[in-house]
Amino acid sequence: MEKQVLCFGEVLWDGFGADKKAGGAPMNVAMHLLQQQIPVQMLTRIGKDDLGDELLAYLQEQHFPAQLIQRDAELPTCLVTVSLDEDLQAKYVIPKPVSWDNIQPEKTSVKEAFSFDVIVFGSLACRSETSFNTLLKLLEKPAYKIFDVNLRPPHFTENVIETLAQKADMVKMNEEEMLFLSPKNERNTSLEDQMREFSSRFHTKTVCVTLGGHGCTVLHQQQFYKHPGFKVKVADTVGAGDSFLATFIAGLLNNLPMEEILVNASAIGAFVAGSQGANPVYHPEKINAIKQQK
Repeated sequence: MEKQVLCFGEVLWDGFGADKKAGGAPMNVAMHLLQQQIPVQMLTRIGKDDLGDELLAYLQEQHFPAQLIQRDAELPTCLVTVSLDEDLQAKYVIPKPVSWDNIQPEKTSVKEAFSFDVIVFGSLACRSETSFNTLLKLLEKPAYKIFDVNLRPPHFTENVIETLAQKADMVKMNEEEMLFLSPKNERNTSLEDQMREFSSRFHTKTVCVTLGGHGCTVLHQQQFYKHPGFKVKVADTVGAGDSFLATFIAGLLNNLPMEEILVNASAIGAFVAGSQGANPVYHPEKINAIKQQK
C-alpha cells in the first residue's frame, strides 16, 4: 500500500503587487508531492470569502484533494505581501489573525488525518494556540513526522520551535535557522557540529540544512551527506525550499539512496528557483539538463 502524506498548516495568496499566486509552505510541499505522484492531502482552513473561493477553485484546477480544507465564517483567507530584495530573496508581510490561525480539531478531519503515514508541518501556523493544539493532537499519531522549520519573524517562539523539534523524526531548515536554534556556545562551531548537537538534543533521526545556492548538508542515521547544488539563473526563490523538501520526502518514500535523493531534490529546487512562482509545472528535459551540470 502506498504511503499517504498529510501536510498541515497555512494556505494563502502570495501578493506580488497587483498579481497574486497561491502559496504557503505546506501547500507548496503538497503541490510538489502531487506532481511526483505521492498521495497527499492538506489539513488547513480558509475563509468563507472571495479569496477563499478563488483558492479552492485554483486547487480544484490542479486536481488537489480538498476534503480536509476547513472554511471559516469570521477570519479571512490570508493575503501575504511579498517583495524581492536585490538578491531575489523573498520578504513577507503576513497579516494576523487569518483563517489558518483557527484550524480546528474537527472529528472528521482528525479521524481522517490519523490514517496518514507521514505528517509534514511547519512553525508558521503554530503562531496561534488553536492551530498549534490541533497539530499537537495530530502528532500523537505514530506517523513519520517532518518539521519544516521555516521561521518568519515575529511569528514564532523558541518554546514552540523546541516542542515541534522534539516531536519530529526529520527536521529541515536553512543555515540561518540552524544557527539561530543552536545554543550560544555552539554558534562558533562548524555547521556539522551544530547539526550533531541538534540531533543529539532533540533525538532527531534526520537533520537537513539547505544552503541556498550552495546546496545542502544532511545528517542521516549518524552519517553526513552533501550536495553542492546546481547553478541556475534565479527568477525568484519562492517555493524552492518547499520543492526541495517534497522531492526529499518522495525519495525517502521510494527508498532511494540518500545521494540520489539529494541530486533529485537539488535539481528540482534549482528548477523552481529558475522559474516564476512556487509551483511551476515540471519540464523533465529542463530538470535533466540541470542534473547534467558538471
